[in-house]
Amino acid sequence: MRKSFIMVICAMLMLLGNSASAKTLVAYYSYTNNCRDIVNTLTSQIEADVLEIQPAEKGLKYEANNYALGTQLLNAIKANPNDGSSYPAIDPVSTSLSDYQNIIIVTPLWWSQMAAIMQTFLFQSASQMAGKNVGLIVSSHSSGISGVVSDAERLLPDVTWMGDALWINNSNRSNCSTLIQSWLNTLNFAEAQTTMDKINITIDGVTKVIELADNAATKALVDKLQEQSVTVTLNTNSNFEIWGPLGFSLPTSDEYISGQPGDVVLYNGSNICLFYGTNSYSYTRLGKISGLTANELKAFLKGGESNISVTLSLPSTTAVRSLSSAQSTKGKEMYYSLNGQKVTTPRKGIYIVNGKKQIYK
Repeated sequence: MRKSFIMVICAMLMLLGNSASAKTLVAYYSYTNNCRDIVNTLTSQIEADVLEIQPAEKGLKYEANNYALGTQLLNAIKANPNDGSSYPAIDPVSTSLSDYQNIIIVTPLWWSQMAAIMQTFLFQSASQMAGKNVGLIVSSHSSGISGVVSDAERLLPDVTWMGDALWINNSNRSNCSTLIQSWLNTLNFAEAQTTMDKINITIDGVTKVIELADNAATKALVDKLQEQSVTVTLNTNSNFEIWGPLGFSLPTSDEYISGQPGDVVLYNGSNICLFYGTNSYSYTRLGKISGLTANELKAFLKGGESNISVTLSLPSTTAVRSLSSAQSTKGKEMYYSLNGQKVTTPRKGIYIVNGKKQIYK
C-alpha cells in the first residue's frame, strides 16, 4: 500500500514538472511587416521564443503582375496538397519543436488562403507539432480568414487548438495590443503564459531587469506597460534610494520592509522607490534589480544625482528583427520582372517598380 502511494506521488510530481517546463513558441512569416509588428506586440505580453519562417528564394514579389506568382504557388498546393514538392521551399528550420508545448502561428492571408510560405512550414512540421497546443493569428487587409483557418486545420490535423483564431485587419490594427491581450485570456495554454515576471528598467541608455514580485501592484503595473512604456523623473533621497511619482496609482499591500540594495518598492500607492542602500519602512514590494554589485547598482541608479530619467518597459524578444525590409531598402528602387522575380541588374524592358510598371531604357 505504501509503495503504491509513493508511486502515485511520484507520478503527480512528474506531471507538475512537465507542466512547469512547458514553453511557448511563436512561429511567423511576414511579407509586408504587419505580422512582424503583431509578433512584437504579442511577445511583449507573454514569455515566448520566436521563430521567423523565410522563403528560400529571397526578393520575390508575390503580388506583381496581378498576383501571378502568389496565385501560382497557392494553386500548386491546392492541386496536390499531400505532395511536399507542391510547396515552395523555405529556409531550413533548426528550432526543435519538441521543446515547446504551446505554439502560436502568426501568418498573413494571401487571397483568402494561408500564405504559401507558412503552409510549407506547417506541412513539414505537422508530425512534430502533433499533440501540441496551437493558436492562430491571421493578418489580412479586409478579407475574412475562414480559408486560412481551414488550411491550418488541414495541415495540422493532430494538434489541440487552444481557441478561436484571432483576426487582425486594417480596420482594427491600431487596437492590436488590446485585441491580443483579450485573445490570450481565452486560450487554453498548457500552463499560464500571460503573467510577466520581469520588466526592463532603462537609465541613460543602459537597461537592466527588475524581477517582479507576485501581487496586485505588479500585475497592474504590467497592464499599464502593455499600453506603453512609462518614463518618470526620480531624485535621490537620504543617500539610500532614488524615488518619485509614477504619475498613476497602483494597488497597495503595504508591509514593514527592510529594504536592501536593488529592491524596488511602492510608497503611498503612487511613488516608486529604487534602493541602492538600506531603509526600513512600510512599502508594497514591486521587485528587485539583481546581478549588480553595490557600487554598480549605485552607479546605474545615479545615486546622488537629481532629475534622473527612468523608463520602465516590458521585455521584447530579440529574435524579431528591428530593421524591416521596407526600411532596409529605403532610398533604393527595387526592380522585379513581370512574373515577380527580383532583378538585381535591370536591362532594357518592362519592370515592376514600387508596385507600378515602368520601362527601363
